[in-house]
Amino acid sequence: MDNLGEIVSVITEPQRAHDTPTKKQGYSEDMEVWQQAIDQTRGRSPASFEQWFSSVQIDGLVDGVLTLVARDEFVRDWVKTHFLPDLIANLERSIGSPVQVQWRISASIDSPVCEPKPQPERRPRPAASPASEPRPGVGMAPAERARLAAFLNPKHTFGNFVVGPSNELAYAAALASAGGGGPRYNPLFIAGGTGLGKTHLMHAIAHKLLEERPEARVVYVSAEHFTNEFIEALQHHKMDEFRARYRQHCDLFLLDDIQFLAGREQTQEEFFHTFNALRDADKPIVVTSDKYPQQLARMPERLVSRFTSGLVADIQVPQLETRVAIVRKKAQLERIPLSDEVAVLLAQTIKSNVRELEGALIRLAAKSSLTGRPIDETFAAEELLRVAPTRPDCMSVEDIQRVVCTHFRLSNAELLSKDRHKSVAFARQVAMYLCRQRLKCSFPELGRAFGNRDHTTVMSAVRRVESLRAKDPQVNAHLEAIEQQLASSDE
Repeated sequence: MDNLGEIVSVITEPQRAHDTPTKKQGYSEDMEVWQQAIDQTRGRSPASFEQWFSSVQIDGLVDGVLTLVARDEFVRDWVKTHFLPDLIANLERSIGSPVQVQWRISASIDSPVCEPKPQPERRPRPAASPASEPRPGVGMAPAERARLAAFLNPKHTFGNFVVGPSNELAYAAALASAGGGGPRYNPLFIAGGTGLGKTHLMHAIAHKLLEERPEARVVYVSAEHFTNEFIEALQHHKMDEFRARYRQHCDLFLLDDIQFLAGREQTQEEFFHTFNALRDADKPIVVTSDKYPQQLARMPERLVSRFTSGLVADIQVPQLETRVAIVRKKAQLERIPLSDEVAVLLAQTIKSNVRELEGALIRLAAKSSLTGRPIDETFAAEELLRVAPTRPDCMSVEDIQRVVCTHFRLSNAELLSKDRHKSVAFARQVAMYLCRQRLKCSFPELGRAFGNRDHTTVMSAVRRVESLRAKDPQVNAHLEAIEQQLASSDE
């Protein structure tokens, strides 16, 4: 965003009169240019644009400074990431000079950019048996439903999720958790690297359940948000309300990024009791993490054992055919004209992260719109070369270290450090083993490549991983997943 000259500042309500131009000041100057930019930006994804800009208001466009108001930080951040680059580019192209952006947060949006569409009336549902009818007062409160709607991406549905060998188990288990048929495992623990679709499945579960049971009480939070709510409840003596929300007024509990509870003992204790209460009441619990349960650092064994008592479904890096299908689906959703040749080129270039793959497609579409060039192979190859330079054909120790770090969610510094924590040490031993197997490096060479360790340390690591691979299915699964990623890098 720096190249757009953006200045993001959250201005509180008391500052409004002093720091932001009034509507009359701002609307009097460049509103025609603003409307043109809005129309151009809306055309890329009309439904999504209208949804998010129903919570955004313009306060002024004066002397190259655009002042916007967002309902909350979540809306602001989403618009900044997904729409603001195109919007500012369209404005700058019309004005002929840089545009700066100032943000203000206000729960009161009087004149949204897009008027919110009225919700269609639901058709009467078939008569239900007395046992299945919702009891008065047990549905979600309007404020709770609004908060949930703000966090759920309307495009993250089961219908928009591309299923392949790398994610079919997680997909089937998630669908079952939402009541879509098949055995339901409780809890469902979805493990996978960044940008592979964990959050998409979480949102899809919520959408599916609410579609089938509009009265259902769905609680979807990140581990960080759960922690913050817990701390706030402690500070304001509202633990009864906190526990009622998560234990009693909840028909489906979705917790994203459980790894962020690591080391937070009080929060872990509260989550432990919440988990037990929900499972005893047979309420579905779905948890995501970038690590397998056994790899979660500073997590009590009693929680780890509960995570593994249900189903642990992992999502691996998608294979080429699945990546091509993902690109095509994204292009269809965003109404981007895309040839099969360009879809394959994208999938061959970006291999490890679905989010990066989709981001590259959006970049191509934006650049094509701004320059007027069609998205053909030549244009795509030029742009991809800037964001994903071609890597050398010959794999190196650094390449293997990078893939291992991605798989175990570690930094390269942690891998090469003297840290002897179980999860870090295991990842380091796996990297040494794979370097020895694939590159045939000598033990002294590997010792130097892994932080100047003694060659006997490397020998011990290689022997240990060889032994574990032969008798531990979990270790074997890790190695197979990493080897698949390394093989994809050689495609």
